[in-house]
Amino acid sequence: MLKVLSVRKTSAEKIVVRNVIELWANQYPEVIRWLTFLQRKKQAAYYFYRFCQWAQKTPPELLALKEKDSSVSPPPNIVEKLLDDFCGQDISGFTNSQKYNSAISVKSFFKHSYRDLARASGVVTLEKVKAYNPLSKEILRRLFNRALNPRDRALIPFATSTGIAKETLSMLTWANLEQNWENKDLPCINIGSEMLKGHGRGKYKGVRQITFLTPEAKRELINYKEWIEQKLGRKLAPQDHIWRQTCKPFEPVTYEAFGNIITVLSNNARVDFSWHDARRWINTNLEQIGISSNWARKIRGRKVRGEEAPYSQPAIDQLREKFREAIPLLEFTTERPQVPKEVQERLAQMEEEQKALKRQYGLMREKRHIKVPKEMEADEPEKCSDDKHCDSEENFKQIAETELLEYLKTGWKITHNLANGQVIIQR
Repeated sequence: MLKVLSVRKTSAEKIVVRNVIELWANQYPEVIRWLTFLQRKKQAAYYFYRFCQWAQKTPPELLALKEKDSSVSPPPNIVEKLLDDFCGQDISGFTNSQKYNSAISVKSFFKHSYRDLARASGVVTLEKVKAYNPLSKEILRRLFNRALNPRDRALIPFATSTGIAKETLSMLTWANLEQNWENKDLPCINIGSEMLKGHGRGKYKGVRQITFLTPEAKRELINYKEWIEQKLGRKLAPQDHIWRQTCKPFEPVTYEAFGNIITVLSNNARVDFSWHDARRWINTNLEQIGISSNWARKIRGRKVRGEEAPYSQPAIDQLREKFREAIPLLEFTTERPQVPKEVQERLAQMEEEQKALKRQYGLMREKRHIKVPKEMEADEPEKCSDDKHCDSEENFKQIAETELLEYLKTGWKITHNLANGQVIIQR
């Protein structure tokens, strides 16, 4: 529970997200009570504070206006109309997104004060004015290579492998990883609804996120775990938060700090990237492997539609096997040569041409086993006195299949096909 503390008397300090509770919210017990229901307390308080400043009303005065509404029939909906004016006007200093967040905070405050506002009030349509950040393995490698410590090196593949949202990242503990995860090829992370969007309330009740670590994400997480245990001077317990600050006292990373971490990494790497981009990365690659929409929603931690009890162990194992198909698309820490599509097609064409050539000269091996009469078996090669074949090494060659035709025309024959695409021929 948040406690109402004495307000620090200062007129010089500007109210921002980090100090809004101390400098403003603590004056109002109604606001403090409301904030106890929320996870992101500072953000909610700040956007509510900005609305109050615009309306030139204190939280108790806003509640009094709603009380006045209830005493009149029909109610004039004074607060709803005030919120509509706020959302509908072009107000200097407020972006569309900021008005949207303020409207949500105002409605939340009234809801938890048992003075619900009409649902139709305070509607703000968000229009995307900035294109999504481009995503590629090269961009992710640049982020990864610019990481200055094992925690940040683990965070990038962890987020792009699991698709876990920023708020959930700040709450994860080692208990969320399946038992004996270090020895699993694709460790499962099982997250309950209380740590996800909606926090298990209303339509979000029963939602779980079932996601997995790629091998490279597991590797970096193990390295980070060993490093932070050395810093702490103890073994980590299941209830310990996974992500911690890199200096003493190694406190868990907060929601706000996660934003700072990715901002610093992006600036150092000179790329645009956010934690939401990590969710887009995994969703895009899951689509490429043709995963079902319900399975993709499980991995992203969203409500599964038309399915009961989808989180049993057999269902998780099925999901793990489907996730395995996406690993080549998701992993990025090691650069692998990409063979262009046209080169792959040409190689396939050359392989078919070679098979046709072998069939023409009767060189294709039969797959079925045929018993050869003893009288038709080839005689054993003549042996020398030292029990070795008398054929000289000059009578054998190892060549590529592409050279085979010229040798066959001059009397050579195949004695052995090698796995590397070459053949042994004999004169």
